[in-house]
Amino acid sequence: MAVERVVVVGGGGLMGSGIAQVVAEAGIHVTIVDVDQSSIDRGMARIERNLSRSVERERITGDDKTAAQSRISPSLDLETAGADADHVIETVIEQIDAKTEVLRRLDAVCRDDVIFASNTSQFPISQLAATTNRPDRVVGSHWFNPPPVMKLIELVRGLETSDETVQVAVDLAHRYGKETVICKKDTPGFITSRLIALFMVEAARIVDEGIADVDDVNKACMLGFGHAQGPLATADLSGLDTVVRVADSLRAEYGERFLPPQILRSLVNAGHFGRKTGRGFGDYGDAV
Repeated sequence: MAVERVVVVGGGGLMGSGIAQVVAEAGIHVTIVDVDQSSIDRGMARIERNLSRSVERERITGDDKTAAQSRISPSLDLETAGADADHVIETVIEQIDAKTEVLRRLDAVCRDDVIFASNTSQFPISQLAATTNRPDRVVGSHWFNPPPVMKLIELVRGLETSDETVQVAVDLAHRYGKETVICKKDTPGFITSRLIALFMVEAARIVDEGIADVDDVNKACMLGFGHAQGPLATADLSGLDTVVRVADSLRAEYGERFLPPQILRSLVNAGHFGRKTGRGFGDYGDAV
């Protein structure tokens, strides 16, 4: 199927705006949908900053930036945007009720051939798909933050996801300039969330127990294991509120090895979620 118009739901957020930027830079028209104008404005401003930095670093030209921005349209109307979509990427908050509500609303207005890709890092794709009348055309599409930089998209098959749907998702990822891995079983945490959650939870526990400080834990993983950044820096980038939700969900499935330590819960309880609030394990100044 030809995909020329993509809708990113939750496009004002960190992940959603980054995905929208990638789609637009790939030459595809993208509509970012969010719940209020302030969210839309933050997303559009973030895209502007990211593209401007790319021009300054000579990764793209000024004409490339202008062309990409011309392909991005904001909207507060989910149904109208969905009715025109060839493909939908759902990037709303990592709460199952919020995601299923979005998918139900889209299912009522999108063409029957439109594939829904959910950017979840933990929820069963089969459960999300079951809320629609197109379970064979729902796939997990787990992007990594920041989407314009990270090369991987983890694709997840639900029980009913068709081979054609997976192939369309793979082809789109390549069109975006990304590589893919495929999680063949719809298991909690898929491949990557199970791996990184263990790193982040154990790294936080090491700090909580006074064994090492944040910088040294991050440095150990960067220099010892070749990670691009340490697990606590990754947690701050992902959002500590999201990390706690994911860890709690994985704990329910796999046991106490995913139990978040108190330092992680305390930061979240205090409203320090990482980069998006300006403070987490690190101090980032103004929220981004």
